[in-house]
Amino acid sequence: MKEQNNENKLIEGEDFYFTPEGYKCFTEKHHLKRGYCCKSGCRHCPYGFDKKTGKIKK
Repeated sequence: MKEQNNENKLIEGEDFYFTPEGYKCFTEKHHLKRGYCCKSGCRHCPYGFDKKTGKIKK
């Protein structure tokens, strides 16, 4: 597995946080930095994707 260079490293509290259940949850800032919607129904999706309808609301 390749190591991430410094500009691609994830920063806890900025790019993601851990839920009480122990899952990694990406922040809106991380999604915007990535630059596209993955259409997974992410909790902090800034693109407005609705997993139920499969469409982007915004």
